[in-house]
Amino acid sequence: MSNALKIKISIADRVYPLTIQPEQEEGLRKAAKKIEEMIKRFEQSYAVRDKQDVLAMCALQFAAQVEQKDIDEVNDQHVIEDKLKALHQLLQEQLA
Repeated sequence: MSNALKIKISIADRVYPLTIQPEQEEGLRKAAKKIEEMIKRFEQSYAVRDKQDVLAMCALQFAAQVEQKDIDEVNDQHVIEDKLKALHQLLQEQLA
């Protein structure tokens, strides 16, 4: 890590010192900001007193978003494959 950058990220009232590559900084800061926003939403919406519970809910929310995105991509891929097969069949019929 020759170009290593030392930054501090604050999440749930705790500061985490990190050593990162400069190109990672923007992504990490945006992620921390999203986590903080989600923490505020959970705290406002639910009677949660423990930060651990809020962080667990945030982790579940982010993991669910990743999993749903994967499911959506697989579904989209199947739709595209079906359309390509139908197009291929039409072309075969026209060429025959």
